[in-house]
Amino acid sequence: MSKLDNMLAILWMLNSGRKITAQELSEKLEINIRTVYRYIDALCASGVPIISDTGHHGGYTLLNQFIKSPLLLDVEEKTTLLHAAVFAKEAGYFLEESLNSATSKLRMHSNPEQENMIKQHFEGVEVIGSPGEPTIEPILRTLEQGILNESSVEMDYQTNHEAQSKRRTVDPYGMIYWNRNWYVIAFCQFRNEIRSFRVDRINHVNQTELTFKRPALFSASTFFRNSLLPEADDSQTFIPLLLTGKSSTLDGLCRHWYMRQHLQERTPERAVFLIDKEKMHKYVPSLLLPYGRSVQVLEPTSLKHKLVEALYDLIDHYQV
Repeated sequence: MSKLDNMLAILWMLNSGRKITAQELSEKLEINIRTVYRYIDALCASGVPIISDTGHHGGYTLLNQFIKSPLLLDVEEKTTLLHAAVFAKEAGYFLEESLNSATSKLRMHSNPEQENMIKQHFEGVEVIGSPGEPTIEPILRTLEQGILNESSVEMDYQTNHEAQSKRRTVDPYGMIYWNRNWYVIAFCQFRNEIRSFRVDRINHVNQTELTFKRPALFSASTFFRNSLLPEADDSQTFIPLLLTGKSSTLDGLCRHWYMRQHLQERTPERAVFLIDKEKMHKYVPSLLLPYGRSVQVLEPTSLKHKLVEALYDLIDHYQV
């Protein structure tokens, strides 16, 4: 067996709860007893709490709590998971209590040397999250239960252009976190179609006794992406958009969630996008105006006119 296989086998034998000697491990694994000692040392260095008793009735045992602890995680792996937990909390992950419990176990089952190294790693990396928002954790938990149990939920939902919320019954298929907002992808029984709902616009939600069957191979993320950028049809007219300007500005535009879907070419001097003409005139001016003089439209001329119109609209708005 390989070194890793032997080390895992030692763990499983120690996990039985009884004391076992190096000689027994050597015989069972058919390896040299000195190799057993090296493997035990390696396991201890990785944070496994192995207790060694010397003497006539000596041997190796594991701490009882190790049954629930992570196995064979080195310092970099633990640090990576702890960093990921910080990013998740700052991004708006809703199961914070469980996340804190998991990270505390990672820290608890580290030896002193690992704890010191993890602390040094954390002193060099920090995350600044978005300002605190009203918690939507109870709503997310209810939606998650609906997804897991395939049970319909009833919710009061208020769209951006409605003054009052409306009661809807939906079958939740999945949840998406995008652009600092949570969305639930669900079949709306009122509209008789699959739709996406922003969770922060749900005023109240509760489980129902109704059940549903989620469509086979359904992907909430695929549906959400397609709703943002629907597939082109024959009626759409795609034209090239040529931009020039500061390299950093062009890089930022190429990374934008909408623009990157249409990127055709990127050179040091310019970026070329292929966008439906109607959508270009509707959405792109508001994307380009904040960049000011750091970006310039080379083509099409029609977009330049739309930018001028947008600027005159702003002037009229502020000339009171």
